[in-house]
Amino acid sequence: MSQFPVFSKSAKYKSRYTEVAFGLTLISGCRNLFNLPGFDQYKRKLLRKMRRRETLGQITDRIEIYEHFFESFGFECPLPKHLKRTVNSGFPRYNLMVDTHFMAEMCAGILVAVCDYDYFDGKLTLDLAEEGEICVGMGQRDLMTREGEIVLRDEQGIVCVLCQGADEKTRVRDNTRNVLFYAYAVPEIEARYIKEGLTIAAETMAEFGGGKIEGIEIF
Repeated sequence: MSQFPVFSKSAKYKSRYTEVAFGLTLISGCRNLFNLPGFDQYKRKLLRKMRRRETLGQITDRIEIYEHFFESFGFECPLPKHLKRTVNSGFPRYNLMVDTHFMAEMCAGILVAVCDYDYFDGKLTLDLAEEGEICVGMGQRDLMTREGEIVLRDEQGIVCVLCQGADEKTRVRDNTRNVLFYAYAVPEIEARYIKEGLTIAAETMAEFGGGKIEGIEIF
């Protein structure tokens, strides 16, 4: 069993983004499997629900809010392209943990990250970046922050830049056993959608990955 992460928001973050939600869910003892019996049917059920006209309209509205937020920092939001692809072709197929991340994002219309909890170092803090901080992103890309960007830190440094992506250190692997999903709201995104997406992630990993939900917390 893994201990649920210790999390806080910095004073800088709270002063700028009062009451903007952030959520975490940890599922321990998982297996990152492929071609699971029943998983495709499960995905199709969620996809049908997501594609309903009223639901899809609400999801699209939320994703547009994220898109405008990203644009305010000069970055392209990946969510609109993910949504278009999902509506046209269904959820992608990579592995259980990555697929679950996409399902949580698209079904709730929020921004979700998936990572290997065992590679974090200590407490987590949601913070605002200084100009020019560097994080090694997925695929060994150097991510350089702009002043005021939202970042997630562990005790060793930045592990995710909201508008640029998560780091290489904490990426999920084939042998990941303790998986952490975290979700960012931005202004105008209600906390209930963060909980909705993380609940999908947690319940999917518990059912298909054999994991135990250690908690779903919205801050």
